Amino acid sequence: MPVSRPSPEDLTRIAADYHFSIPPERMAAVAALVEGFLAPYDDLDASDEPRPPVRYPRAAAERPAAEDNPLGAWYVRTRIDGAPGGPLSGRTVAVKDNICVAGVPMMNGTSVLEGYVPEADATVVERLLDAGATILGKSVCESLCFSGGSHTSDTGPVRNPYDRTRSTGGSSSGSAALVATGEVDLALGGDQGGSVRIPSCWCGIYGLKPTWGLVPYTGAFPIETTLDHLGPIARTTRDVALMLSVIAGPDGMDPRQQAGPQPQDYLGALTGDLAGLRIAFVREGFGIPGLSEDDVDEAVRGTAQDFEKLGASVEEVSIPWHRQAMAVWNAVALEGATRLMVAGEGMATGWKGRYSTSMMDHFARGRLDGDRLSDTVKLTLLAGEWMQRAHHGRYYAKAQNLARTATAAYDQVLADRDLLVMPTLPMKATLIPSPDAPLEERVARSLEMIPNTAPFDVTGHPAMNVPCGMSSGLPIGMMLVGRHGEDATVLRAADAFERGVFTPPPPGEAHD
Repeated sequence: MPVSRPSPEDLTRIAADYHFSIPPERMAAVAALVEGFLAPYDDLDASDEPRPPVRYPRAAAERPAAEDNPLGAWYVRTRIDGAPGGPLSGRTVAVKDNICVAGVPMMNGTSVLEGYVPEADATVVERLLDAGATILGKSVCESLCFSGGSHTSDTGPVRNPYDRTRSTGGSSSGSAALVATGEVDLALGGDQGGSVRIPSCWCGIYGLKPTWGLVPYTGAFPIETTLDHLGPIARTTRDVALMLSVIAGPDGMDPRQQAGPQPQDYLGALTGDLAGLRIAFVREGFGIPGLSEDDVDEAVRGTAQDFEKLGASVEEVSIPWHRQAMAVWNAVALEGATRLMVAGEGMATGWKGRYSTSMMDHFARGRLDGDRLSDTVKLTLLAGEWMQRAHHGRYYAKAQNLARTATAAYDQVLADRDLLVMPTLPMKATLIPSPDAPLEERVARSLEMIPNTAPFDVTGHPAMNVPCGMSSGLPIGMMLVGRHGEDATVLRAADAFERGVFTPPPPGEAHD
């Protein structure tokens, strides 16, 4: 596209925004000098960008009919067969719709981006296909992934497979629903405040937010660089471990992976033996005022005896910073998302790696109609932009500094324990609010469930939902949290619990 030039009025407005002025008698000289800076952009515009080749043919993508999409979990269906052999040969996958799949429409839950078709696969998509997986389509995600409920996507609500009046959880809502119902074997999710673990919990399946930086984010629509994670969702711990073994490791294009953790032998860790493992139940993860339900707390606390029977030692600890960490997440997410996801057109600046310029262009054009943004995104933008204008990023910076304090608080306990345990979510799946529900209700159902999940997006510790019980026909999940880079230990404990204690019933066979 041609590089546009500013008018004198444009230059005057920009100067005013930055609190200086251009004297009228100097405007011609200023405009000529600015043109000198802009002229090289014409050469840049004429240059072709390098793009990775698309190595696997794919069928045309189509929106499924309502009768073929009863939970509203599919955005588009396609078929991409990966390599003829590999560890995922014969396995089917759904890709969360904030992750680029070349030639397949991508909406990221919002009509603002609708119509965008990526030219290249995300790194995690390439790795799945190289491992022999078959991708069956894109799963619905919440609007710009900024909701822990499943009612904010512009395609409509994603319904819980155990009770269609209730939320699947978000923002990886479609991914979890499709795995839970067996429509796919595996799914990719993203997690900035709990978005892998929340729907995994409410759908009774397994979902891992890996250590920050372990899985490359290249080719996915970000929310905030220091919070962004991609991770596996599956019906068994073994499949989570298998998928992680395929997608983990640096790709040389994601700044989140600088000096990041190295992959481990995740399948080899699944010994079924927890002898010698030291587990700490975090007191502050239970009894959250106004949110925690007694049956959820009781189900998770009851797992202490189960872990002891499996050979682990169990104790309760107090980490007061666990409650304070939400304030840190709030500032990073609000101001960071405003700057990166909205003002930065989804990419921003200041990092080396692969930029999706076509996605930036499409999002920028669509965002001119801001009324199409979801309520949670609009409120995030209002609050985050105000804090930037009023305090110039001071509180974002303070939150990032305090994130190290929060991380140290968890690390101090993990220095002589292997895992932390608490409820993944304080409550069971909530009712999907009606379209005409009050704004306060719709927003509450989007964000209220994250007090236990969001802190570990800030600190980057690996954290996994593990189903541990049923109540009133709905799943309950516990969260296992490990040391940085020790995702294998989290998987080891989850697998032993799954094999020796509890396997969730599939939807339609639920019982307490």
